[in-house]
Amino acid sequence: MRPVFRAALLLPLLSACNADQVDHLSNTKELAIEAENWQVKRIMPADLLRATRWAGDSLTRTAERELRQVLTAKLDSGGVAAALPYCRPAALPATDSLAGVLQATLTWGSPRPRNPTHRLAVSAADLAPTDTVRRVARPSTEEFTYQRPVVLTADVCLRCHGKVGQDIAAADYALIRQRYPQDQATGYRLGQSMGVWRVSLKRPGVAEFYTMKTRKVMKKRRSLF
Repeated sequence: MRPVFRAALLLPLLSACNADQVDHLSNTKELAIEAENWQVKRIMPADLLRATRWAGDSLTRTAERELRQVLTAKLDSGGVAAALPYCRPAALPATDSLAGVLQATLTWGSPRPRNPTHRLAVSAADLAPTDTVRRVARPSTEEFTYQRPVVLTADVCLRCHGKVGQDIAAADYALIRQRYPQDQATGYRLGQSMGVWRVSLKRPGVAEFYTMKTRKVMKKRRSLF
């Protein structure tokens, strides 16, 4: 084939490969982030302790939020008599579900409990009514622990834990004493610490939570139109 004809045949192919006509991948950044997310990363002991705090915060805050919602609904519908059986946050659906994901066990205790099985000897520092007090530890290779104060932050809690005759009606307190004859969990006011949350977590649950918390998330692109 003559050179002139060969060049003539190549011209259409060259014109089809102009830079402005090449299709570029539009999601290369997303693909790179997703690839990084699935890389196996080494998790250090300090990372696991940090994840223990994150997981403990998430579980106890879920418990507080769900308990407040359930008790408010029960108090509105049937008063203290209807609410008393539900003051068990670890057994509530959303809290129990999250505990299962984290491979965690949630308990709470107090030096002045309503139920004597929840009696717990704790220091004054552990009961400090501040959101900054945390205790995280690793008692063994496979177990982590978390602790923070249970602070009375909602008016609804005063219906059962406030001052008798002021926040708690005499008839309601009679119901409380009937169910819990050794009750000591009254006389509180907003902002006081009533005890402590305690969480025990297994290492696989902590490690998985750390992986999820540190996974990069793509921000949504803003449309120009």
